[in-house]
Amino acid sequence: MAFINRDGVQIYYDIQGPEGALPLLLSHGHAAATQMWAAQVEALKEKFRIITWDLRGHGRSDCPTDQALYTVEHTVDDIAAILDACHIDKAVIGGHSLGGVMTFQFQLKYPQRMLAMIILNSGPGFRSDTARDKWNLGCERTASSLARKGLAALSKSEEVHAEWHSDVWGLIHSARGFMTHEDARMIDNLSNIDVPVLVLVGAQDEEFLGAADYMARKIPVVEKVLIDNAGHAANLDQPEIFNSLLMTFLEQLQNRDGVKRSG
Repeated sequence: MAFINRDGVQIYYDIQGPEGALPLLLSHGHAAATQMWAAQVEALKEKFRIITWDLRGHGRSDCPTDQALYTVEHTVDDIAAILDACHIDKAVIGGHSLGGVMTFQFQLKYPQRMLAMIILNSGPGFRSDTARDKWNLGCERTASSLARKGLAALSKSEEVHAEWHSDVWGLIHSARGFMTHEDARMIDNLSNIDVPVLVLVGAQDEEFLGAADYMARKIPVVEKVLIDNAGHAANLDQPEIFNSLLMTFLEQLQNRDGVKRSG
């Protein structure tokens, strides 16, 4: 258990696996926490350096009261600061849902720190203003529901547990902050991504099937895998299949010429 201090905000992270091994940092989705990656950490920690963390406003990380502290910029800088604390220059960066969006945002600001990307049940945002406005309206509905009902508003699912969180306002501020989309920079940048990308999506997660297909067409070096009998949390619905896909992808990266390990 470890924390970094980012201008007075404590950010929780966990690192496991041998020093010098290929590093992988995983970011969870909205209202989830590091616990959603438990099966992946257990399966991968013998061969790889695995970092999981609680996004600000989530889990064991602080929940600042100022809405202005919940921006995309803060979040991607949190990731960079965690890598710095772990003495890691470059890593494989991945994430689920909102965590996948933060992976794309991290690539925009810190492309030099990425060895590869893993995108799970997520998407690169919207080119259409109408679609973006619709998404942002959904974020506000989520925030308003949490404000009315508290943590009881969380959907009952494997990746979301009310007991993981100490303050509902962290989730509210997150939904109104870095969960929203401001522009089309991520989707416009797909063809410029110059690292390998693994796109994984549950076959029953209809909301993100189209996004997965689009990413597979636009990203230069990409592998897309549809995971059968899995929904939005494919890593929890089919952990053995998911872990096998991650293991294969990471082993291929580790064996590539020129891929440096952590340090």
